[in-house]
Amino acid sequence: MQPGIWKRFKEEITIWRVGALPGMALMGLVIIARLTGAMQSLEWLAFDHFLRLRPTEPIDERIILVEINEDDPRIRQNYAINSAISDQDLAQLLLKLNKYQPRVIGLDIYRNLPVNPGYDELVKVLSETKNLVAIEKVLPDSVPPPPTLSPEQIGFADQLPDSDGKLRRSLLSTPSPSSPEYKFSLSLRLAEIYLAKAGITLENGIRDRHALRFGKTELPRFSPNAGGYVRTDAGGVQVLLNFRSGKNRFQTVSLYDIQNNKFNLELIRDRIVIIGITSPSRKDFITTSAIESNKPAPGRVYGVEIQAHAVSQIISAVLDNRPLLNTWSDIYEYLWIIGWGILGIASARLTKSPLGNFFIVLCASCSLITISYLSLIWGWWIPFVPAFLVLILNGIELTALYQNDHALRLGIKARQAIIERSFETIHNGPLQNLAKVLKLVRDQKNSSPELLTEIEHELEKLNLELRGIYEFLQREPPHQDNSLYLGSSLVLNLQDPLHEILYQVYTYTLEREFPCFTTIGIRIRNFEPIDKRHLTTEQKRSLCRFLEEALCNVGKHATGVTRLEVNCSSSEGWYTLSIIDDGLGVASSTEGRGTQQFRNLARQLRGKFRRVPLSPKGTLCELSWPMRKFWFW
Repeated sequence: MQPGIWKRFKEEITIWRVGALPGMALMGLVIIARLTGAMQSLEWLAFDHFLRLRPTEPIDERIILVEINEDDPRIRQNYAINSAISDQDLAQLLLKLNKYQPRVIGLDIYRNLPVNPGYDELVKVLSETKNLVAIEKVLPDSVPPPPTLSPEQIGFADQLPDSDGKLRRSLLSTPSPSSPEYKFSLSLRLAEIYLAKAGITLENGIRDRHALRFGKTELPRFSPNAGGYVRTDAGGVQVLLNFRSGKNRFQTVSLYDIQNNKFNLELIRDRIVIIGITSPSRKDFITTSAIESNKPAPGRVYGVEIQAHAVSQIISAVLDNRPLLNTWSDIYEYLWIIGWGILGIASARLTKSPLGNFFIVLCASCSLITISYLSLIWGWWIPFVPAFLVLILNGIELTALYQNDHALRLGIKARQAIIERSFETIHNGPLQNLAKVLKLVRDQKNSSPELLTEIEHELEKLNLELRGIYEFLQREPPHQDNSLYLGSSLVLNLQDPLHEILYQVYTYTLEREFPCFTTIGIRIRNFEPIDKRHLTTEQKRSLCRFLEEALCNVGKHATGVTRLEVNCSSSEGWYTLSIIDDGLGVASSTEGRGTQQFRNLARQLRGKFRRVPLSPKGTLCELSWPMRKFWFW
């Protein structure tokens, strides 16, 4: 690998390391925050919001809700005596519903009232209705089920709201506090009876022996760290509740309409009928933000509808292949988060401007939102909030870091350029005159008045030129401009054609008072046009300084020179700038500062430099570079 490429490669590695370390630290902080549960509420909020944005689903016509509310004057009277419906009215309702052969009836009303008129009739109807499932309460305090029912006709109605008071999980089974037997939920009992008629029975899971399964459909069991949850109680068998989307999710009919025959009871045949209370005064509702709801209030859903959602998600998954909600294992979730964090680091490093980085981060964020949303529609809850945070924070914060690093490097480069130009000005001006004075002193062992006069003259010029450096630095801007300063009076525009600029440098330099210039009798010059589109301003300035330095060396060291040839031409895809003289020259074993600069210039241009003696005498100083750039560093 070439030295320049290797140097650039090491710089890139350093820059990546500088950006990657804070980026990885930020990802670590986000992951730690997630592990401590600090992001749980945000992840729940995003989860609910994505569920609300899902496309509207059709009504599940297999479920009918019978609402007991205050539309009936008799029901209002029952409310007044602290009972939603009398035992006699409930018995008559069950008889009327069962007459139209529903597949199963769910009674989502606690029935532990003392003996009252109609009690015996209700007990008789309950014992004769074999497709009925009534509710009990088991957690934390118990409420017994109605009497005379078999264990298969009893399901608990307990729900598990999260710490923010909103429901996202469905408890399907749990050990009983008072007995070693497992209790089943109302929704699971209803689904079990409904699917049994289709020959599908409830069994233990295959992949997870503690899960529940209907046929080939295994209900994914909730784990303590599922999705956005952190160390949550996963006792019993729980599943994430995949609410049915849309405003109208189930068919509903009021008790008053059934009693007054305002409903086509034939629609009840072979359906799941769930009876429940839908009155705000009874406060039988659950808070959720996963679905739209206006009854009993925005963000609240009646308990009987929650039971319908829990039943619907099971039978829809078994019969319609509607997805149940799954989550990844912890390792895949954190690899997902780290992957988006690395994307944020890469976008910050690879973009050249804050606006470009903003566009890339915006596109990546939209992609993340789309992927998370579509995944939830397909049944997968993947981490969104932590992935979004590491993407945005790394993308934006590290952009500022990289931009600052870039500005710092540009400042260092500009400062170095000023130093180089200042040295070139001193080297090609005062130092050249100083070298001439030193040569005069060395050549003359005995000082004569004429020599002293000449030395005094040269030292005076040197004094003026050194004092002129301050003026030069005052005119030089702190950044790269389009001017080239020669001496204290000549300013060249580097935007002019390069061959014209080189000719002006050639003319100016040969007018300087160097001893060897006085013996030149033949001057040959050729400056062909040069395509400067692939040259930077600094590279054009350096080419001019190269020509000036090479000519100054001829004026100082080419003793006895009579012929000078300066040629700038193109051949076979290369430009060549050469200076040839027939003087004696100077043989030196050490490489001066000027020669080092020429070699650096050749490396920048991906070209070649050489300075060689000619036979029988003379020196060739030559710089060549390719017409076009074929490198990418």
